[in-house]
Amino acid sequence: MFDAIGELFQGLIDFLEPILIPDWRALLDLLPLFLLIGVVGPLLSLLVLGWFIYIVGRPRSRIPYQPPAPQPARLVEGQPVYPPGEPYCAFDRLVYPFGETRCATCGRDLAVVCPKCGTGRQAYVDTCGTCGLVLRIDRGVPALRPAGPPPGGAAAA
Repeated sequence: MFDAIGELFQGLIDFLEPILIPDWRALLDLLPLFLLIGVVGPLLSLLVLGWFIYIVGRPRSRIPYQPPAPQPARLVEGQPVYPPGEPYCAFDRLVYPFGETRCATCGRDLAVVCPKCGTGRQAYVDTCGTCGLVLRIDRGVPALRPAGPPPGGAAAA
């Protein structure tokens, strides 16, 4: 009976010996594997997760930008009225977006009316010859400006 208990006890000790007294040489040989699983694995997982979040959440343009097309001039009593500061073709009676200098329909140079003095000039000329107003408008997407007065105090009168 004592032999059976002794064998059972010895079997328990033999079972627990590798757990309680580990083989340090074998564990040191597994250190690169532990580093790979414990350090590189989580970093790689975070990298993949960050990439996934970026791809899913990145801003996308819903509507592709199309440059504005020329509009027909407003007619008042049968005569075209061209807004000051905007290029226009008097031959085709079209008002073009800012920055255009040639008519897409007939190929002629566009004209523009100075918004300050009302003098007409060619659209490719930046400065009004009468009043000296510099009207230089670059092509591209118009800049968005915040609504309301400028920051830092009262609005300019």
